Parts: sequence; C-alpha cells; structure tokens
Amino acid sequence: MVTVTRERGAITIAGVTLATEISDARARTTVSVEPVGTRIDVWWSRTLSTPLRRRVWVWGGPIAVTLLAAVLRLWNLGSPRRLVFDETYYVKDAYSLVKLGYEGRWPEGADARFVAGNVDIFSSDAAYIAHPPLGKWIISLGLQVFGAEDPAGWRISTAIVGVLAVALICLIAFALFRSTLLATVAGGLLAVDGLAIVMSRTALLDNSLMFLALLGFGAVLLDRRQSAARLARWMTGRAHLGGSTHWGPALWWRPWLLTAGLLFGLATAVKWSGLYFLAAFAVYTLVVDAVARRRAGVQFWLSSTLLRQAPVSFLLTVPVAAAAYLASWTGWLVTDGGYDRDWAKTQGESGILASLQSLWHYQVSIYTTNVGQESPHAYQANPLGWLLLIRPTAFLYDGSVEGEDGCVVSTCARFITSIANPLLWWLAVAAALYLLYRLIRRREWQVGLILTGVAAGYLPWLLYTERTVFQFYTIVFLPYLVLGLTFALGLILGRPTDASSRRLSGIRVTAIVLGFIVLVSAFFWPAWTGLQVSGQYQQLHYWLPTWR
Repeated sequence: MVTVTRERGAITIAGVTLATEISDARARTTVSVEPVGTRIDVWWSRTLSTPLRRRVWVWGGPIAVTLLAAVLRLWNLGSPRRLVFDETYYVKDAYSLVKLGYEGRWPEGADARFVAGNVDIFSSDAAYIAHPPLGKWIISLGLQVFGAEDPAGWRISTAIVGVLAVALICLIAFALFRSTLLATVAGGLLAVDGLAIVMSRTALLDNSLMFLALLGFGAVLLDRRQSAARLARWMTGRAHLGGSTHWGPALWWRPWLLTAGLLFGLATAVKWSGLYFLAAFAVYTLVVDAVARRRAGVQFWLSSTLLRQAPVSFLLTVPVAAAAYLASWTGWLVTDGGYDRDWAKTQGESGILASLQSLWHYQVSIYTTNVGQESPHAYQANPLGWLLLIRPTAFLYDGSVEGEDGCVVSTCARFITSIANPLLWWLAVAAALYLLYRLIRRREWQVGLILTGVAAGYLPWLLYTERTVFQFYTIVFLPYLVLGLTFALGLILGRPTDASSRRLSGIRVTAIVLGFIVLVSAFFWPAWTGLQVSGQYQQLHYWLPTWR
C-alpha cells in the first residue's frame, strides 16, 4: 500500500515531499493507492519488450509443449512388442485393408504369428467389422511406412495424431482466450495427460476420432467469428442504403462451416459417435446465428434464423458430411470381396444402386450390432461414472517375480492403464461444472462453445448405460475439459492490472496446481507406458478400489 498525503504547497508520497502550487492551506487529503501487478509481471514485460521477443514467445510456448508431447508419445513407441487390447482388431484390419481394400479374415492364433513377423496370413474372405474404415486407413499409413513387422509402425500414425492434437489445442485456446500463456497451458495439460498419452501410443480408433472432432470444433469457432462479422457488415450497408433489415440475409458463403461439416463427417467415418458432434454443433450454430442476428438488429431474428439461415446451414454441412463418410468406404465399393458386398445382387438388383443398397444394408447391420453390444467385460465402465473416473481400462498387465523378465525385487509388474491424470481430470470436471454455472449467469460465448464440445462427447452415451462401453471413450471430450480447466485457471491467474495481492495469490495458486499436475503425471508415467516397476510401486497407483 502506498500513502499519498496532500498539504498546502506540498505532496508527500511514501515519505518523499514534492513542491506544489496548492493554495488552499486547509486542504489535507490522504489517499491509499493499491499497487497493481507483481515483480513477475514487470520482469515478464521487460523480457517481451521487443517485437522479436514477443514473436518468439507467441510461437515458442506452443512449440515447446508440442515437442514435449512428441517426446512423451514417440519415445520407445515399439514397446511392448505385442498387440495391446483392441490393437488385435484394428492393426490387423488396417493391414488387410491395404492389401485387399476391405478387412480380411484372420485365422485363430493370428496374434502371435503377426507379432513374430508372419503378417501375410489373412484370407481374402471378408471379416465382419463394427466400425467404419477411416480410422484403420489412418493406422495403415504407419504400416506402409515402417512395415507391419515393426510395432512402432502399428502405432506411429495415432502417435502423430496425438502430437498434432496438442498443437491444435494451442491454436484453439489462443483463438478462444487471446493469450499465449493460456494457449501454452492448454497444450501442456493435454501433452502430459495420461489418457491422451496412452491413446496416442496405442493403435486404436478413438484418438483419430478425437482429433477430427477437434478440428471440426476449430472450424466452428472460425465460422462463428466470420459469419457474425459478415452479418454486421451486411446490416450496416443495408441500413445506409435505406433497405429493409427486417429479415436479414441467408449467408451462403461460410467456408468454415462447410469445413466443419466435412471434418465431422470424417470423424463419423472413424466411429459413428462422430455424428454426435455434427448434431451438437448444428444446434450450437443455430443458436449463435440467432443471437448474432438479434445483436445486429434484425427485427425478425428468430424467424429469419429458422426459415432462412437454418436450411442454408443444413445444406452446407450435412451433404458434405455424408459425402465424406461415403468416401471412406471407397475400398469396399471398388472391390468385390467386402462383407455383404453382393447382398443386393441376391435380392435381384444390379449396378451402382445395388452397391449402395448393399452398403446401406451393411450399415444397418453394424448399427444393430453396436447398439445391442451388452456382452460383459471386466473393464466395462458405465457412462454415469465416467466423470468420476470410476473404472479405467487396463490395456496390459504382466506380472513377474524376482529373477524373471529382469525383475530384481520380490515382485514386478508391467502394466498399461488408460487412465487420465487423476488430478487434472477431477479439476477439469469441477471446472466444467463451474463453467455451466457461469454460462447460466453470464452467457459468455467461449464458455458455451467449450461446454458444447463436452456435451457432444459425453451426454449421448447416457442413453446407452446398458451397453458395454469403456472409460477410454472419454478421450473424445478430454480436449474440451482441458479448455475448461484452462479457462478456470485463467480466471484464477488474473491480469497484470489486478491488485498486487490478488495477482500474486493467483500466480501462486496456478503454479501450485500446474506443478502438482506435472508431478502426478511423472508418478503415473510407468502405468501409461508399460515400464517395469516393483509390485509395491504398482499398488500405489490404485487410488480407488475400482482401479484394480
């Protein structure tokens, strides 16, 4: 606190007297001025005092956390040398896709022979599959570069996708918060999270689904800004010309909305749950269009949104999403051996329509299989418990005793569990609940956008609580939880213009939270990568009985 005393002819500031021209001898005023910022802010301002340094920071922070993500995802990627969890399906399917154009059938005991390098043991008979092909085509890129005999080749594609997701969330966070620091924090949180690490180091489909949905989220963010600005310019110009502004325009030139439709269609071509993102953000776009028209002064803003803009937005997104999904089945369409490929011929049909009829019949069959999947599994997790992190999925466990597999203590274990950093996850869920409260009270667009991502990835699964589903499905909405936590940390951190005491406490709390998150990640690192640890150290990772 700085004390300022004003008397006749002088001002005293913190004990230093300055001459003045005050003529009122009776005037005496004492004002208490709260200092703002901290020494850290002063130092940081000096550090970024030149344009070059600011550019280095703007790019350097996100690049640094992206490189960190690359190290955590690519280090020792070929270990373990075995097909982990559902890699037994997707790696082999991806390999047969490259060879046949569709998923071939593998013999009994194929895993051991495949791992040993005997990879060409599939038949041309078609295998029945439960998910569209795009995610497996992505996995196949690594197989083609490194070969199917190399475990790193099985996983390199999903690992690169995981690294790109960290870079992408940095860009999205900057667009949302206009802060390089918060963008770096968001990227850093995703970089060190265990669920993101495990799903990047395992050749499953969900990482690609997450990334494509996140790209679509970014496209929606860009469309929101561009379309609102275009609407405002149109309304201003129309008013100057004396034209009617009762209904407003139907905006056809929305390239980012078209891009979002394409990306959500591609996400659906990895797993059908990508369709939830298309639906959720279609509703979100409708809402923000209505709000933008109201703010721009459109008199019939609701009617014009529903009758003019909504049909246009539908035509800009749904057909391109459907085309993207259909394109993912090209291999199945241009070959003759795919599952149910000739179903329509058995019904007396022929030509291209017969191919499409067969494909439709296959899609109905896949839908029926997925919806009716209720076979019990030791690690199935009811969606009602996902937010509490009740039942993570164990991907791998190898136990050994002293003298076996390099074990030098009484018992050892190698295990991979697709569990998020528990501290990060629980804080992020708490932040999401706070954001919901904040959205109701303040209606901030950033909060609404983030919560739409969480809702698209989570809420639809509450309709399928009886299905056999797993905790690692939450990877699809993890980025939005990270953005929500970043938003909350930004509020705690405050601004350099805040009072010194407030700013200093914000810096301390934020630093402590981030520090403990990093420490927890270091502690769980062996559980995410399959490093051998003692049996006692392994037991320390079971914080809840349901994690065993």
